[in-house]
Amino acid sequence: MGGFSLWHWLIVLVIVILVFGTKRLGSVGKDLGEAVKGFKKGMSEDDKPAGRLPDANRDAADQVERERREQEQRNEPPR
Repeated sequence: MGGFSLWHWLIVLVIVILVFGTKRLGSVGKDLGEAVKGFKKGMSEDDKPAGRLPDANRDAADQVERERREQEQRNEPPR
């Protein structure tokens, strides 16, 4: 009833290898390793604080926001 022994895990491993094949399992392992590396790299990179945008980006964002408000005002139904 308890946990699985080493023999149980070896049998499961053999069945998985027979079903998927070593080539597919190798590519899955490689993809998983690259994903973990990318995640670790992303977590370790220093990001700029989200509080301020550079002036050029802020001006563009302000322009987009003004255009969105104008569009909303034009699309409002009459009262």
